[in-house]
Amino acid sequence: VALKRMLNFNVPPVKNSTGEPVWKVLIYDRFGQDIISPLLSVKELRDMGITLHLLLHSDRDAIPDVPAVYFVMPTEENIDRMCQDLRNQLYESYYLNFISAISRSKLEDIANAAIGANAVTQVAKVFDQYLNFITLEDDMFVLCNQNKELVSYRAINRPDITDTEMETIMDTIVDSLFCFFVTLGAIPIIRCSRGTAAEMVAVKLDKKLRENLRDARNSLFTGDTLGAGQFSFQRPLLVLVDRNIDLATPLHHTWTYQALVHDVLDFHLNRVNLEESTGTESSPAGARPKKKNKKSYDLTISDKFWQKHKGSPFPEVAESVQQELESYRAQEDEVKRLKSIMGIEGEDEGAISMLSDNTAKLTSAVSSLPELLEKKRLIDLHTNVATAVLEHIKSRKLDVYFEYEEKIMSKSTLDKSLLDMISDPDAGTPEDKMRLFLIYYISSAQAPSEIDLEQYKKALMDAGCNLAPLSYIKQWK
Repeated sequence: VALKRMLNFNVPPVKNSTGEPVWKVLIYDRFGQDIISPLLSVKELRDMGITLHLLLHSDRDAIPDVPAVYFVMPTEENIDRMCQDLRNQLYESYYLNFISAISRSKLEDIANAAIGANAVTQVAKVFDQYLNFITLEDDMFVLCNQNKELVSYRAINRPDITDTEMETIMDTIVDSLFCFFVTLGAIPIIRCSRGTAAEMVAVKLDKKLRENLRDARNSLFTGDTLGAGQFSFQRPLLVLVDRNIDLATPLHHTWTYQALVHDVLDFHLNRVNLEESTGTESSPAGARPKKKNKKSYDLTISDKFWQKHKGSPFPEVAESVQQELESYRAQEDEVKRLKSIMGIEGEDEGAISMLSDNTAKLTSAVSSLPELLEKKRLIDLHTNVATAVLEHIKSRKLDVYFEYEEKIMSKSTLDKSLLDMISDPDAGTPEDKMRLFLIYYISSAQAPSEIDLEQYKKALMDAGCNLAPLSYIKQWK
């Protein structure tokens, strides 16, 4: 809703307006692109009048009679580039939207550039959008994609981290969370685990919310915000938990569809990239090896199959794809059968009466064609994605890993020794083995004895593992 409002020049879009949308250009940086791409398709952007969308730092031509909507982070280089656009008089008018709040000094830089370029009247609006988070689903968002290693587990837990670096990380996290609550129009009740990074985030966020509420005239949570949140007594609960409380879970091999796609394939911002394996036919000697085709698929809210099955165990998903395929084929055969009946010759009475029946049927079959085609597209998509996942499961024995880790984590008896798993050359990559062992190490009540540990270490090294994670977990435990 907030994005659509922004693209409509910060006026809420009117539902029943019959007029054409105002044609405009959208200029974003990488951050803006990541925020918009999971939410709005190119078609939706076009419906809202966006004829062109370009990256801020690409070479752009002047389009003097079109308004431009900017959606960027308020960084030094972005501001410089915007000032340059003003000087070059690229567009008719400028609507500047910042993903998170812009500082006073940077605003003055833009103002100076506008005065210098004699373009003050063309800068129509400047808005802080507070949209510095990426929404992937109706009830899930992530903080950033561009430099996500900046706020990763590793970044926060590095032994050589300086205080200033830590502050920067915390500020980044707090800024995104603050933006989320502004967009929600609600002030949370914050709970956190003590003495951890989570507490640092909580304290900073609390301070930022209070500072904002202190200035009643300019508070983001009162007045005409989207949800008019100040009247709701239902305050959401924000629970901040440090990842260290439960380290085994992110290492755990998964068994549900969405988690597997995320774990074994290249899956970012709801888009999965696959390399299609080319056939096994041998190329003539000396010929170049065939280039692998790359395909990317969007797995979004509009994909009904994905919505229904993303949380299902993988075997169920494979079964469901098969069922969908069968029902699709049945519908397709029905259309074919009706078509062949329509080619009836001769003035046979029976044929004529069948014809009138079948005309009605065919009409309904034809009207359901777009639906059929969409169904076919989804079946193909999920067949490809599921096949790619299955190849990984087979080649790395991920089903065995999953069951074994489940048993370790639920402290039930193991039917096969851990050493056998680690030293089995066919089972998984060195990383899989390391993950398995770390889960065992984290979950065991008492750490294995030094003698056992040496034995495991040797097996892990023989399997080609990097032992650095083990020494970290050992120290952590």
